[in-house]
Formats: sequence, structure tokens, C-alpha cells
Amino acid sequence: MERTFREQLFVLLLSLSVLKGDCRYMENNEISKDELYSFFNSELKREAPEELMFRRPLRCLDMIAVEGRFTFTAERPQLSCAAFFIAEPNEVITVDYDGVDIDCSGGDFITVFDGWVMKGEKFPSSQDHPLPLYERYVDYCDSGSLRRSVRSSQNVAMVFFRVHNPGSTFTLTVRKHINPFPCNVISQSPEGAYTMVIPQQHRNCSFSIIYPVEIDISEFSLGQINHFTKRSRPACAETGDFVQLLGGNGIDTSKLLPITDLCVSFTGPTHLKVGCDNTVVRVVSSGKFVSRVSFSYRLLDSQELQTIKLNNVEDFCFNN
Repeated sequence: MERTFREQLFVLLLSLSVLKGDCRYMENNEISKDELYSFFNSELKREAPEELMFRRPLRCLDMIAVEGRFTFTAERPQLSCAAFFIAEPNEVITVDYDGVDIDCSGGDFITVFDGWVMKGEKFPSSQDHPLPLYERYVDYCDSGSLRRSVRSSQNVAMVFFRVHNPGSTFTLTVRKHINPFPCNVISQSPEGAYTMVIPQQHRNCSFSIIYPVEIDISEFSLGQINHFTKRSRPACAETGDFVQLLGGNGIDTSKLLPITDLCVSFTGPTHLKVGCDNTVVRVVSSGKFVSRVSFSYRLLDSQELQTIKLNNVEDFCFNN
């Protein structure tokens, strides 16, 4: 494998595809790779007591996993900046604009995106997100005072911004809120356990683990009776409700490759080792039943990755 997905984050952010299909290249900034990746640390929590609002400057390229107030002040023109936000799996994020002093008429903008965009790929994919793509972008300069607060649909969100004039400034207030039925999730940690429940809703939900992992699917229930067991995609797709395990080296689930499909309720572990930079458990639900899948996962060590590299089933992870 040429590089891990976490290493790709730093490289791919340099060529983010942003609004209206334009490719804008990142300016040099002082963020280090260690700082960029540190938000995946599951121990990174709020850095201040509940009664105090954490505050710090916002960088042109930033990753944030805490609540707080983040102020950007331009010392020079910054033409292509992005801040990525992530919360716990059972949380969503609100981003509030405060104290905005930018030149919208001069080409400045601040745009919140409901999800993440990297190298032209979006999470959640358009197939899995409840909103059409154009509604997932909220531009301050277009909405102004009418839309000063934006709420994400999942545990990740991001902000694109551009400012031309030194001294231009704005503040973002980031808060987290409990989501009783999380649907699309990016995991901060390379190990853990999770249960995904879809309460009779016609939607697709995914859980992305952006590490090569061993995954154990311990239980899933799709509310179906007397379905036969097959692993071919057409058979499972015909049932209307099934669980997919996907793998690949990007974040868009519609572009990942299928490892296996499960379309009959069962109880008992299914152990799989996936050497991809992104391993995804995805539930496709017709909305007729309450769908549920439980799984745990752990990071693969280097010896396990070398073994998997020789396995033809997983070889696509190392060739993409």
C-alpha cells in the first residue's frame, strides 16, 4: 500500500474539490501532520469545563474534534481554506457564524458543507444522504443573517472559506448534539464496537472506519423471515434489506468495492480482515422493518497487513 488513508488526508486536502466543481489549491500553512491526524485520537475530548467555552484561532487548514469558538483572522490573502469537524458517532454538529467581517462582493466566502469532501469524493455519498447535494452547501454570503446556524446530518461537517484582504475575520461556534438514531458515521478510533439501528426508515446508513481493521459482525437483524442465504449482490439486493461490507481507499461509499453482502438475519460472529484504508459497514433498508447490525473492530498490525496483501480477495485495496 503506497500510503495509509490518514497520510492521504494531508495530501488529498491539498487538492480539495470545492463549490461548483472548482479545484482550489491549499495555501502553505503551519499545521503539522501530527496535528492534522490528532483528531482521530479517541481520547481527544472537550478541553475546557462544561461551563466554559473553549476558544482558539482557526487555521486555514484545520481539524477540530471539540466544541468551542474558533476565530479566523487573515494576515494575508487565503484563497482556499478548509476546516474539518468531527464528533462522536452518536452526535451531530452545529456551526454558527459570529462576528463575520469579510468582503462577499469581492469574492470572499464561508460555506458550510454537510459532510466531508476530499479529492472530489463526498461523505456521505449522494446515495446515502437525505438531502440533495445543492442543499448540503450553505454559503454565508448567499444566506447572510437568514441562515447563521447550520446543523449537520451526521457526525462530520466542514467549512470552506476564502478571504482576500488582510484583517478579514470571522468566528465559528461549534456545538455537538445527541443524535438518537445515527445513520452515517466516520469513526475517530481504529478500534471499538457499535450497533447501528434504522427504525423503519427507507434510507441507507454507513459506518466508515478509516483504518485497515479486523471486523466482527456479531449480530444483525433485518426483520425478515425465511430468506435464503446468498452472498451475491443481486440476490441480496432483491430482498430490499441487506448489510454490505465495503472496502477501498476513498471516502465515497458509492465508489468502494463490495467485500460481502449479508441478507438473512442471524446471531453469531462473522470475522473478516480488511486491508483497505476505509472499511465500511453499510445497511440498505426498505423502511419496512427495524434494521439492526452490531459489530466490533480493531486495527490490523503490519504482519497481518502483509498477509492480507497476498490474499486475492483483498488485493484491490493495495492496487487502488
